[in-house]
Amino acid sequence: MAKVYIPQAIAEEGERFLLQQGYEVVHGSGPEPETFLREASDCDAIVLRVQQCPGSVLEACKSLKIVARHGVGYDNIDVVAAERLGIWVTNTPQALSDSVAEYTLAALLMAAKRIPECSRALYAGDYFYKNTHKGMDLAGKTLGIVGFGRIGRALAKKAHFGLDMRILAYSRSLRQDQVPEYVTACDLNTLLEQADVVSLHVPGGSGRNLMDAEAFARMKNGAVLVNAARGEVVEEKALIQALDSGRLSFAVLDVQASEPPRPDDPLLGREDVLLTPHMASNTEQCMARMALHAAWQVHKVLSGQAPDWPVNHPEGK
Repeated sequence: MAKVYIPQAIAEEGERFLLQQGYEVVHGSGPEPETFLREASDCDAIVLRVQQCPGSVLEACKSLKIVARHGVGYDNIDVVAAERLGIWVTNTPQALSDSVAEYTLAALLMAAKRIPECSRALYAGDYFYKNTHKGMDLAGKTLGIVGFGRIGRALAKKAHFGLDMRILAYSRSLRQDQVPEYVTACDLNTLLEQADVVSLHVPGGSGRNLMDAEAFARMKNGAVLVNAARGEVVEEKALIQALDSGRLSFAVLDVQASEPPRPDDPLLGREDVLLTPHMASNTEQCMARMALHAAWQVHKVLSGQAPDWPVNHPEGK
C-alpha cells in the first residue's frame, strides 16, 4: 500500500479522496525538520502546505514520486533537486484564483474607503476622524495588476465589470493580443506611473524586491498598494519610506517578509497599513479545492500518469 505523508492538516475532502483510492495516509506530528525527515522517509508522496521541503528530505525519501503543493507558490520546495531525483512537483493553480481575487477586491475597497483607520478611530472614541480622512471612489480609477496569471485575470474581470475600473496589466513578455479587450498590457514603469491602485500577484523568487525605492518613486502620489503575492516582492524599508513621504496613501499586505511579523515590526500599528495573516485563499471552499486538487495529483502520479499541473520536468519522466 502506497503511503502519502501530510505534514500539516488539509481539508477532509483531500484526505478522504486519498483513503478512497486505497492509500495509507501518514500525518505529521510536528514542524521540526528532523521530524519531517524521519516521518517522510518511506513515503511515496507528500502533500505539502508551508513546510520547508529541502533537497536533504528529497534525497532521503527513496520511494518518493511526487510532492504535491497545496497552493500555488512552491518556493518552499527544492524543485531543482526534485527534478534531478525524478520526483514530480505539482501545485493547485485552478483552486484559488477567485478566492484571492475576491480578497484583493475587499482589500482595495477597504483601503480606498479608509475603512480600517476610520473604524479604529471610532473604537478609540473619535467619531469625526472621518471628516479629515476621506476615501476615494474607485469607478474610473486605474488598477495596475503586476503579474497577469490566473489570479490577475480573475481580478481584472471583477474590478472592471464590478467596479468600472480601468485595468493595466504587466507580466514579462505579456502582449496586448494575450489580454481581454478591457485590459491594457504595458511595461512596469507605465503601470506604476498611471495606476491609482497597484496589486501584486507575482512569484516570490523571480519578483524579489520588485517594489523597491525606485519602483515606489515612480508611483502616483497617494496611490494604494495591495500585496497578496509574497512578502519578499516588497522591500519593506522602501515601503515605509514611501508611506512616510505620502507617495503611498495606504498599503494592504496579506504577506510579509517575516511571517508572523515580529513584535517590533515597524509596520505594526501604522494607521496607513493593514496587515492580514496570509489569508487571501483562506476560505472553506478554497481549502477544500486545494486539498482535493493536490490529492488528485498524487493519485495520477502514483497510478503511473503525468500530473495535470507540474512545475518541473523530472529526469526520466
